[in-house]
Amino acid sequence: MNAVLLRATQRLQFHKGFTLDDAVPLVPYFASLGISHLYASPLLKARAGSMHGYDVVDPTTVNPELGGEPALRRLVAALRAHDMGLILDIVSNHMAVGGSDNPWWLDLLEWGRLSPYSEFFDIQWHSPDPLLKGQLLMPFLGSDYGEALQSGTLPLRFDPAQGSFFVEHYEHRFPICPSDYGDILRAHPPLKDLADRFSALAYQADAWPQAASLKQALAQRAQAPLTLAAIEHALEVFDARQPQGFARLHQLLEQQAYRLASWRTAADDINWRRFFDVNELGGLRVERTTVFEATHSKIFQLISEGLVDGLRIDHIDGLADPRGYCRKLRRRVDGLSPNRHLPIFVEKILGAGETLREDWRVDGTTGYEFMNQVSLVQHDPQGFEALARLWREATERPSAFIEEAWLARQQILNGSLAGDFESVAQALLQVARADVMSRDLTLGAIRRALQELVVHFPVYRTYISARGRSAADESVFQQALAGARGTLSEADWPVLDYLQQWLGGQTWRERPVGQPRKILKHACVRFQQLTSPAAAKAVEDTAFYRSAVLLSRNDVGFCTEQFSAPLADFHAANQQRLQTFPDNLLATATHDHKRGEDSRARLAVLSECAPWYVEQVQHWRRLAMPLRDDPGIPSAGDELILYQVLLGSWPLDLHDIDDYQQRLWQWQQKALREAKLHSSWSAPNDLYEQGVEAFLTRLLLDPIGLPLRTAIHAAAEAIAPAGALNGLAQSLLRNTVPGVPDLYQGDEFWDLSLVDPDNRRAVDFSARQRALAAAPGALLERWRDGHLKQALIAQVLNLRKAHPLLFARGRYEALQVLGKHAQRVVAFSREYQGQWLLVVVPRWTHALLENSAQPRVDAQVWGDTRIKLPFDATMQNWKGLLQTGAVTPNKELLISAALGDVPVNVFIHSDDQES
Repeated sequence: MNAVLLRATQRLQFHKGFTLDDAVPLVPYFASLGISHLYASPLLKARAGSMHGYDVVDPTTVNPELGGEPALRRLVAALRAHDMGLILDIVSNHMAVGGSDNPWWLDLLEWGRLSPYSEFFDIQWHSPDPLLKGQLLMPFLGSDYGEALQSGTLPLRFDPAQGSFFVEHYEHRFPICPSDYGDILRAHPPLKDLADRFSALAYQADAWPQAASLKQALAQRAQAPLTLAAIEHALEVFDARQPQGFARLHQLLEQQAYRLASWRTAADDINWRRFFDVNELGGLRVERTTVFEATHSKIFQLISEGLVDGLRIDHIDGLADPRGYCRKLRRRVDGLSPNRHLPIFVEKILGAGETLREDWRVDGTTGYEFMNQVSLVQHDPQGFEALARLWREATERPSAFIEEAWLARQQILNGSLAGDFESVAQALLQVARADVMSRDLTLGAIRRALQELVVHFPVYRTYISARGRSAADESVFQQALAGARGTLSEADWPVLDYLQQWLGGQTWRERPVGQPRKILKHACVRFQQLTSPAAAKAVEDTAFYRSAVLLSRNDVGFCTEQFSAPLADFHAANQQRLQTFPDNLLATATHDHKRGEDSRARLAVLSECAPWYVEQVQHWRRLAMPLRDDPGIPSAGDELILYQVLLGSWPLDLHDIDDYQQRLWQWQQKALREAKLHSSWSAPNDLYEQGVEAFLTRLLLDPIGLPLRTAIHAAAEAIAPAGALNGLAQSLLRNTVPGVPDLYQGDEFWDLSLVDPDNRRAVDFSARQRALAAAPGALLERWRDGHLKQALIAQVLNLRKAHPLLFARGRYEALQVLGKHAQRVVAFSREYQGQWLLVVVPRWTHALLENSAQPRVDAQVWGDTRIKLPFDATMQNWKGLLQTGAVTPNKELLISAALGDVPVNVFIHSDDQES
C-alpha cells in the first residue's frame, strides 16, 4: 500500500472495555476531525484485565481481550477506507512477570539457566549474596518466606492437564523443575518408572526437550482417577503446616532456580532488572538478537503485511543500548517495507538543553518536551516570587524544585532502588579490583561517590559507547560531577575521578581484551540503567507530589526547575525541530500526564494573579479549620496541593459532586503515597489517610464545608475563562508549529482530568460525534461545553489536510509584536513555496479579560498592539478561523482585527492552492 501522509495522530487506550472493534465505528469521526493516524496503546497480549497494555505476557499474539488479530484487521480496513494509518506502541524494555500467565517467565523459573529463555531476561546470576548464587529472587510473597510456608499459603499443586507440579501463592505460580518430580512421584509405586526418568533429567544434557514428553506421559496417566488421587495424596506429605511437610517443601523449594521471598526484600536484594521498582515487570535483554527477534516477531509480521504504519517505542532509556536498538529496528522495518517510510518515535524525557540524538535514525520523540515548551510560554514570570514565598512559608519545604528532587533521589536510591544501586556499586567495585592502581578503593567509598553522582544527574541518562562519552554526554557528566563535589567530602573526590574515568571517560578499548573490558562495559550499562529510573521515580513519582509552587509546572517531561521562559526560546525550539525532527510528535496530553491539558492551562493563570491567589489561600486555610479532626491533618503542603488540584479540576458543569469527591479521593490517596512523606505504598499510614479523606469529604459534601467549597468554586470560576483561552492557545500552537500534533483520547473537549487512572476514564465519543456534526453556531457563547475547542481543532487539522506541505515543511518565522500588550501575544508565520500561514494566540490574558464570562479578549482592549508582517504588503484576502470575513493587512496587522471575533486565530491566503 502507499504510505499515509502523517498529519495528526489520535491516541487511544485499548482494553477489554474499549476493544479494537469498538474503535471501528469511530473511524469516520476521527477522519472528519482531521486525524491521519490512530496511535494505539500496546496491542500484544497483556495480563488479563490490563487497562494499559504495557504488561505484555505474550509478544507473539495480538491481545485476545481486544479482539485479537481479526479485530485488528477490521480496524485497519476501516482506517484504509478513510486513507488513515495505524501507529503501534510497543514495549521493548520489559514484560509482565509473576502471576501465572507469562510462558517465557514460567519456563525460566522451571529450568533456570537451562531454559532457552534464561538469557531473555536481564538477570544477575552471579550474585554476591550466597543465598542467591545461581538463583532468582522472587519477591512476590505477602509475608516473610518462613511465615508463608508455615501458614500453608505456599501449597504444592499438580496440573493434570499439563502433567506438571508447581507451588501456588494466590495469583502466582512457581513451577517445580521436572528433575525434582521424582521426589514427589516415588510415593506412588506404579509411577516409579516415571519418577526415575524424571530424576535422570538432572544428568542429561537434553533435559529441557526430554521433559516435555515425560510431562505428557504423566498427564496421560493422571487421566486415570486412581492415579490422580494417588498423586494428590503424595502432595499431602509436602503440607508445610505440618513439621515434616514444612521440611520437605522447604527442601524442594531450595532446589529450585529461584528463592521465594517477601515483596519487601525486592528493594534491597533484587538480582534482576525491573521496570523502575515494579516487581511485576521484568527487564528484557533486547540487545541480544534472539530476544529482539522473538519479542518483535508479531510486530514485524504486521508491518510486512502492511497493517502498521509507524511505531512508538516505550521507555527507550531502559534499554542497554538505545542507539543500537533504534538503528537495528530501522534497518528491519525498512527491509520489511521498502516502498514506504514508517516513522519511529521514542518515548524519551529530554532534560533542560538536551536534544534527541540524530544518529538514532528515528523520526522524533513522543512530544513530552513540547508540553513543557508551551507551558513555559503561558506562565508569567512575575508570579513566581509570591507563589514560592507562599509555599515556602506555609509548608517549610524548599521552594526550589531541584532541592526537593535531590532529597527524593537520595530517598529512592536508599529505598525502592537500593538493590539496583547496589548492583551498580558492586559492578564498579569489580572494575576497581581489576586494576592494581584502583584496587584499594572500598565499596563504601564507591557507594558514597556513586550516590551523589546519580543524585545530581541533570538528565535521565547518558549513552556511553565503545568510544566513551560523546560531547553532549560529557557536558552532562561534568554537571553531575560538579554537583557531587559540592556535597561529598573532599576525601571522596578521588573516587569521583575514577568514576569519571570508568563511566565513559576511558573507552572500553583502552581496557585489556577479555574480562577487564567486559566488566567495564557491564558497569557502564548498569549505571545508565540506574540513572533513568532514579530520575523518574524521584521526580515524576515523588517530588511532583511534594512540591507545589504551581502544579501546572509539575508534569512528565517538564523542566520543573524552570517556572517560565522567554518567548524567544519557544520560537527557537520550533525552528530547531523543523531542522532536525520535523515529524516529531507534539503532545499536550498523554496517558502518563499528572493532570489534564486544560487543567494545567487553567492553573497557569495563577502565575498572572499570584498576589490575589495568596490572599485566597490564606482565607481558605482559615475557613478550613472547622473541617479538621487533627490540626496537623492534612499537612500544610498536602492542603495547598489539594487547593490547586481543586482549582485546576473543578468541572465547568458540576452535576455530580459525589462522583467528583470519589475521583478526588482516588487522586489524593495516590498523591499521599507517591509523596512518601506521611504515607507510602509500602507502608500506608491509615490514620493520616483517613484524616485527609475526612477533610476532603467535609469540604465537598458536608454543610460545614459550604463556606470553603463556595469560595474555591468562586475562585475556579474567576480563572476559568483565562484558563480556557490558554487551552485554546495551546491547542492551536500544537496544531500549527513544526511537528505532528498528537491528540489524546477525548481531549477535543475540555480536559480537566486528574492523574491516571482518572485520565484513562471512558470517553463519550457519541457526544463528540454529535457536536462535530452539528451546525457550529454560538460556539463562543457556549464555550463551557467544549464544542469551541473541538471546532478549532477540526478546522486547523483539516487545514493541515488541505495544505500538508505548508504545515509539514513550511519555513517558520517568529513575528515581531509591537504596542501596549506586545508581551501578551505569540505570533509566527509558516511559508512554503509562496504559500503563507499566520498564527496569532494571546497569553497572560487574565487581566485583559477583567470579569468577562467568555474566553475572548474584547477587540478594543488590545489598543495599538500589532504584528509586523513578513510578506509583501500587496497580498490580500487572508481568511481566518471561525469567521467568514477576510482580513486585508498591510505591513502590520492589528491584534484587534486578528482577534476581534475569535479567541485565537490562524490565517491563510484564501486564493492559494497547494500543489
